[in-house]
Amino acid sequence: MDSFTPYFFIDNIQFNDSTNIDLNYNDIIVFVGANNSGKSASLKEMYSKLENIKNPTKIIKEVRVKKNRPDDEIKKYITENSIIEKSSFNNYKGYGYSFNEHSLDFALRSSDELNFLRSVFANFIGTEDRLVASNPPDNIDFIKNPYTHPIHFLYRDDTIEAEFSDYFKSAFNKELIVHRVAGNIIPLYIGEKPILNQGEDRVSTSYIEKLEKLDLLHEQGDGMRSFVGVLLHSFIATQNILFIDEPEAFLHPPQAKLLGKMLSNNLPSHKQLFLSTHSEDFLQGLLDSGHERLKIIRINRVQNINYINHLENSNIKEIWSDSILRHSNILSGLFHKKVVICESDSDCRFYSAILSSITDNESIPSPDLLFIHCGGKHRIPVVVKSLQQLNVPTVVISDFDVLNNETPLKDIFLSLGGNWEAIKNDWKIVKDKIDEKRPELLTEDVKKEIISQLDLATDRIFPKEISNNIQSILKKASPWSEAKNNGISYIPNGDPTTFYNKIKEKFEEKGLFIVEVGELENFDKSIGNHGPKWVNEVLKKDLYNDSNLQKARDFVKKII
Repeated sequence: MDSFTPYFFIDNIQFNDSTNIDLNYNDIIVFVGANNSGKSASLKEMYSKLENIKNPTKIIKEVRVKKNRPDDEIKKYITENSIIEKSSFNNYKGYGYSFNEHSLDFALRSSDELNFLRSVFANFIGTEDRLVASNPPDNIDFIKNPYTHPIHFLYRDDTIEAEFSDYFKSAFNKELIVHRVAGNIIPLYIGEKPILNQGEDRVSTSYIEKLEKLDLLHEQGDGMRSFVGVLLHSFIATQNILFIDEPEAFLHPPQAKLLGKMLSNNLPSHKQLFLSTHSEDFLQGLLDSGHERLKIIRINRVQNINYINHLENSNIKEIWSDSILRHSNILSGLFHKKVVICESDSDCRFYSAILSSITDNESIPSPDLLFIHCGGKHRIPVVVKSLQQLNVPTVVISDFDVLNNETPLKDIFLSLGGNWEAIKNDWKIVKDKIDEKRPELLTEDVKKEIISQLDLATDRIFPKEISNNIQSILKKASPWSEAKNNGISYIPNGDPTTFYNKIKEKFEEKGLFIVEVGELENFDKSIGNHGPKWVNEVLKKDLYNDSNLQKARDFVKKII
């Protein structure tokens, strides 16, 4: 059915902030955002609008439905796929629907909504729908009665059953088997499919006895049942406009990611899928499997307005090609109200711990805030750009030596929305005055110290300790090494300090916060070591009451 064109699809959504988004008939549209931003509500409101465009809604202002085939073709499709009961008006019964010919004609005349046809071409799949989908449906007369459950399609088609079993095995390492002679129900079993011996078929008593020793799917945990429910409704059921609220519910992270991959890779090409998610793993699965059909819509709720930002698949492809984004927790930022970008994981751990100590001890609500790192200063602009394309409020923490070079400082400031030309001259004055400060060691002193270290090297392999010592000597010869060790106290008095305060104000207005003690470790010099080792030691302290950490607490409060 890859070449099949659907009879109806949604080709435009208008939101309450007046944002309009055009859609294709085979798009996979993912809604993300912080808690209570309106993700799930958007799906429910769209589904409601399909039935009656006048139904009251808060987030979705309008849903435009495109009729893709002539009325006579649509009526022919419904007639061929329904059980027709003759009466004064022919009654049409099929998978998920029942209406008479008069209602069908009325719905076909509707130009803005599906009306009665919603149950034929669209479906909202909530949590309970997914869990009960694995329950055995009633057996039916497949000639006289319409299918009423996705399992009926598995029962009637060996190819579909085998394909579906492969999906299940990828997730749970078990096969899925239809029981075809269970009386008035059609249960699904899971495990290793019994081998057909010579003379046996799938209705042989000996084969059935082996099958019934396996486990019943509907008696398993919520994870298995929900996984199957999502795929049954998405891949097997006939509706082509689908709404699924948090499909990752009940799944462990690897299974959530796999489900995302399966939906992205294997969703029939004529289906249009709307999803809401709060799972980075599920979203990563969707992204890992290609982007041609994918659109991401982030909702940011401010009072009664839900502000919409969206990424087309071309934007997604550009961003997701960056290895830092693919292999970090940056995607988690889409589900928080604010993201704080740091240079390293050690920075994130420290600032996050300080924040927790403050919220635990003061009457400050814990903010919906995420600390993420990006592997150094030069990666910060890439991450900021990616998050801000989806309107994720973003701030940056950087060590004092970010002032040393125009790149990446300029790129960071521009990515946060700053005007570099307005501060460039002031920044240059501060940088030049620090550059002019005399190094701690004269050239002759540096040479002597390095030679003394080289004289200690007698092994065939140059010792790492001596290499580190030489690097430390060279750092001492740089004024910016001292600046990073001392922070703003290293800036000369007078104009340089005045100009620093000016650019600091501009930086913080846009969300760039410079560590004025120089670097993380200078918040508490009573502890030795550097990086992760320093953080491990400082986290053993009373983060809220220790006097050495007062500047750290003040710094974090300013950010939040």
